Amino acid sequence: MLKLNMMSSAEKVKGQGVASAYKELTNLLANYEKTYYLTINKNTAADITHYHTVDFPFYLSTFGNKKRGTKVGYVHFVPETLEGSLKLPLGTKSLFSRYLISFYKRMDWLVVVNPLFIPKLEAYGIKKEKIKYIPNFVSNKTFHPIEKKDKIAKRKKYGIAENAFVVMGAGQVQHRKGILDFIKVADYLPDVHFIWAGGFSFGKITAGYKELKKIYDNPPANVTFTGIIDRSTMSDYYNLSDMLFLPSYNELFPMTILEAMSCGLPVLIRDLELYTVILDGYYLKGNSNKAFTAAIEQLKHDPSYYEQAQELATKGAAYYSEERLWKIWKDFYHEIAGIKENEKTSV
Repeated sequence: MLKLNMMSSAEKVKGQGVASAYKELTNLLANYEKTYYLTINKNTAADITHYHTVDFPFYLSTFGNKKRGTKVGYVHFVPETLEGSLKLPLGTKSLFSRYLISFYKRMDWLVVVNPLFIPKLEAYGIKKEKIKYIPNFVSNKTFHPIEKKDKIAKRKKYGIAENAFVVMGAGQVQHRKGILDFIKVADYLPDVHFIWAGGFSFGKITAGYKELKKIYDNPPANVTFTGIIDRSTMSDYYNLSDMLFLPSYNELFPMTILEAMSCGLPVLIRDLELYTVILDGYYLKGNSNKAFTAAIEQLKHDPSYYEQAQELATKGAAYYSEERLWKIWKDFYHEIAGIKENEKTSV
């Protein structure tokens, strides 16, 4: 039985996608099939040690410690993606970027959640042969459609009008998430209820914190900010909503889109290069607030259009299901463990 040791501090910061992706994978490995001996954050011998976050103690653990086995690093971000997310002193940002790449270079393998990261990592001197693309996924046990009567009950629970058309956005409150555009579209559609599920996971060091906090504390009448909420509550909000609207300018591989699709919601997002690579054919897209507004109005008033968009999302949920990703992860772990054993034998 393969021994896997997961190293992560992702859940210390609530409301971020890294923690959601980590939780999905550990749940999958622990519950889907008893093929692995799984440990978490242990100083123990393992066939594979999988680093989900880039903590400095984790970095130190990669030196002179053969019992770690094959070292796998999960790449949820690269230096460029920090822009627009956190406001860090210039020197600190440069230092952290160098540290991040050094951490990645300590790994035997890197798993990227975004295929566009591969050429970026190559530019930092990391060999393409040591990089594997494995997308995020969500469990349909947690995120799934519900009956109409249950949807009405959830709306009543959270104080949402039964007949309202509800547009949901989700993620950290950041400029790169397109929060200002989300609010502007809400201004154009005063008869639609907009909900943003998420808050300031990194507090005052969030880029644009002061401006965004003013909006967060005093949103338009038809906009609700929920603040940071648990994943179980996130499922409630998806299921009381009619669609997901995510006008982000810069994304990695947003768990929110997969979660919404798994709940059967049509998805409207900005036309980003990343989405074309990983989600083409499963979503509605736009490049301006005018286009977003028109799409939302059509989803609200045209049942056949809504049904078509819903079917696209359902196909996307099936493609990124845990059943399919389970096989990909299983094959990857066993392949790299086998490579390591072969290297030992040949020495």
